[in-house]
Amino acid sequence: MKALTADFRPGTAVPTRAVPTTLVPMMTLLTHLVYALAYLIAGGSAGAALWALRPEADPLVAWLVGALVVLAGALVHEAVTRLERERKAARRIARLNDRVEELALLLERRLAADPGAQTDGGVRYDAVMQEVKLLQSLVARLTERRAPRPPAASAERRPAPSAAPSAVPIPAAPAPMDDAAVLEAVRDALKADRIDVYLQPIVSLPQRKHRFYEVFSRVRAADGQQIMPDRYLDIAEREGLIATIDNLQLVRCVQLIRETERRQHAIGFFANISAATLADAEFMRQFLNMMAQNHALVPKLVFELSQHAVSAGGAVTMGILSQLARLGFRFSMDQVTDLAIDLDRLLRHEFRCIKLDRALVLDPANAGRIRELRHRCAAEGIDLIVEKIETENQLVEVLDTGFDFGQGYLFGEPRLSRKPE
Repeated sequence: MKALTADFRPGTAVPTRAVPTTLVPMMTLLTHLVYALAYLIAGGSAGAALWALRPEADPLVAWLVGALVVLAGALVHEAVTRLERERKAARRIARLNDRVEELALLLERRLAADPGAQTDGGVRYDAVMQEVKLLQSLVARLTERRAPRPPAASAERRPAPSAAPSAVPIPAAPAPMDDAAVLEAVRDALKADRIDVYLQPIVSLPQRKHRFYEVFSRVRAADGQQIMPDRYLDIAEREGLIATIDNLQLVRCVQLIRETERRQHAIGFFANISAATLADAEFMRQFLNMMAQNHALVPKLVFELSQHAVSAGGAVTMGILSQLARLGFRFSMDQVTDLAIDLDRLLRHEFRCIKLDRALVLDPANAGRIRELRHRCAAEGIDLIVEKIETENQLVEVLDTGFDFGQGYLFGEPRLSRKPE
């Protein structure tokens, strides 16, 4: 969202009055302390009063009455706090939606005010308007009911990239976050456009030239703490947010591809996609409509699914892949654990890349099957990519096996992508 608004910012900045940001949290903390003190005093007073009125009664009864009063006060406090949090979230979403609508109006006015842009900038205007509509639909989706949705099958969920050694190292967190805090951070990041995109190169061997980039998403909390995929993916999927994260990542991919086109760089992007995203009919319709307007970008975007997701994919999932393949999209399979790969099935659905773990490739027990797989893939036009190459010695061993593409820390760690201008 910020990348879009940066391009079409009004010429004169509107001055804003500085607001002391420390007062609001302090006032909120004091308010909560006052509320807590109030029901603690009420509980103590109720217990003391009962003991004074009925001195012959068991003192434990008075303490229990006081504890019940405190518990009731705490429950009311929690309910009021939750309602206030929901109201704040609704206001933030409304403001974000207003910004999107303002952006659309600003684009229309600027195009109308500059006749020369009608011819020179028409294509760019249409493309940006498509992205605005997609982002607007994603913002609107955050206003839907927040009740948990049935979780997708674990086989259909892409594994977290951070589980691999070639993912971004996990920074030391100030304090561990429980599931509820992680969920709130993910929701807040979606609303505030803090889903960051990281890129890791995939290189040709032995030249080490960058041929592709794999796209990873990272959630950035309000305090700047990074929440890694292996921490939030399960929670986001359980709460029905994984498709929204994937959708935002796909929009970012399209922006990145357009940026490389503008700079005349011949490079492609690998983007993970989940079954939940493939089943999101409304988003896929809008996404495909946008890509139809930019068909030259289609060959540069490769959708990546895990071997488990491919093998467990039902008729609906594979049917969607076939529709995407007819439009020109290509696919890659990663997280391979079983070398008995059905290449004929992959070819039918336009899988043109397979990623293999370095440890799997270099395991002496797999030497014969790896050699056979490499020969068959070369004959069928499927590229094999070896992941998690971390050292020069590992690279030498991989080169001895004859692979043409590699990925890992040795060639570059995932780095934060600058949002396209």
